[in-house]
Amino acid sequence: MIKIRVMNIEDYNGVYDLWINTPGMGLNTTDDSKEGIEKYLKRNPTTCFVAEENGKIIGVILSGHDGRRGFIHHTAVSVEYRNRGIATKLVENAMNALDKEGINKVALVAFEKNTVGNGFWESVGFTVRDDLIYRNKNIRELERIDT
Repeated sequence: MIKIRVMNIEDYNGVYDLWINTPGMGLNTTDDSKEGIEKYLKRNPTTCFVAEENGKIIGVILSGHDGRRGFIHHTAVSVEYRNRGIATKLVENAMNALDKEGINKVALVAFEKNTVGNGFWESVGFTVRDDLIYRNKNIRELERIDT
């Protein structure tokens, strides 16, 4: 039976294993390290979720907010568990948790080449904003891990 629950730092190894085995994920060694995810979970203790079956992590969604807008990061479902509604349930849990915290709008970034991910986000109602330009700047250099 698949169970969806709030993520905690003890889930990190299973979550990281899922991320590095999910095609199209973009990680870096600082923000996505155990220490980086622990900081994120401390800041967002009720809005990140995992899906598990028999103790194995098969899905994850990180979501949080800045008090005004919600954000979703690093959503993944193990390839062999896809098309069972797991990602949709993870998104529903994250959206409900953000709603409880008074958040009215949620944003996310997906790689343009991630056709599977972009198709999923469209299917659950996330629209493309072509009136914006996404920008970022590293405070310090980060080592990327692309899967």
